[in-house]
Amino acid sequence: MNEKSITLLGNATAKWPSNPDDATIETFPNRNPENEYWVHFDFPEFCSLCPVTGQPDTARIRIQYQPSEKCIETKSLKFYLSSFRNHALFNEDIVNKVLNDLSDAVSPREMKVRGDFSPRGGISLTAQAVYPKGGDNAPMTVESEN
Repeated sequence: MNEKSITLLGNATAKWPSNPDDATIETFPNRNPENEYWVHFDFPEFCSLCPVTGQPDTARIRIQYQPSEKCIETKSLKFYLSSFRNHALFNEDIVNKVLNDLSDAVSPREMKVRGDFSPRGGISLTAQAVYPKGGDNAPMTVESEN
């Protein structure tokens, strides 16, 4: 896998996927696999649909991972996360699907996905999932609440 396999970055005519299963998570080689370092993504404009009411759910999705051999390309991540906008899933399922799809794509050393969902009916929900199973599920370090 190399940079030539990246098709979305720099492609102004790329089509938005209609759902997460149609999205492609593109990767590129980690040029520093000997180092242990963290990559943080913050997607404050996440939107999906409630599977019961069909009403929109909004959230801030945060992803932290320690790359192994591959890294996640950010434009494809944006397309993937945006593809949930017309997709109906429970909040907990979203966080777990994102974790499973991303960890399948890059096989990281570690990964955490956290969804801070906006209040509905006066209750907000936060869900967090970790890879590998049994890994450190301490609350994700949040560097900025802005």
